[in-house]
Amino acid sequence: MDLLPFTDTHALTVAGRPTSAQEVALWCGRQEFPVPPRAITDWQRDDDVRAHVLVQDERVVGYGELWFDAEEDEVELARIIMAPDARGKGLGRLLVRGLLAQAAAAGHHDIFLRVHPDNWPASRCYRAAGFLPVDPALAETWNKTQPVAYLRLRHDGEASGA
Repeated sequence: MDLLPFTDTHALTVAGRPTSAQEVALWCGRQEFPVPPRAITDWQRDDDVRAHVLVQDERVVGYGELWFDAEEDEVELARIIMAPDARGKGLGRLLVRGLLAQAAAAGHHDIFLRVHPDNWPASRCYRAAGFLPVDPALAETWNKTQPVAYLRLRHDGEASGA
């Protein structure tokens, strides 16, 4: 199992991971299905975004991004998705832990993520990786400009044993 930097050659595979319009909305908030591969490559244009793929036996089984915020000295894990046949096997947690290690290696330990309130499998994965809900007032503030009231989580290294 390897966590590798995303390249444009991965875009078609990643774009094919969501299996429905609802899954696209839960994953990245877009309204179109299928997601065009160009959208995936366009996400990489932001200098503060570093995307990675989880590879098992030369096959991309997962994708996730780190969004670096130098001003706040924090990182947000984002747009995490697994291949449909790789779900429920602990690989998502492995991907999240790899992304956490990348954030820590870059000197960041204040790590957040948001998850759609209807995405219970992802929420369970993130909690198993050591993420806990932020203070409700802070979540409310962060969600004011968002299309849904995301569940906002912060990594707790002690909860994950990291």
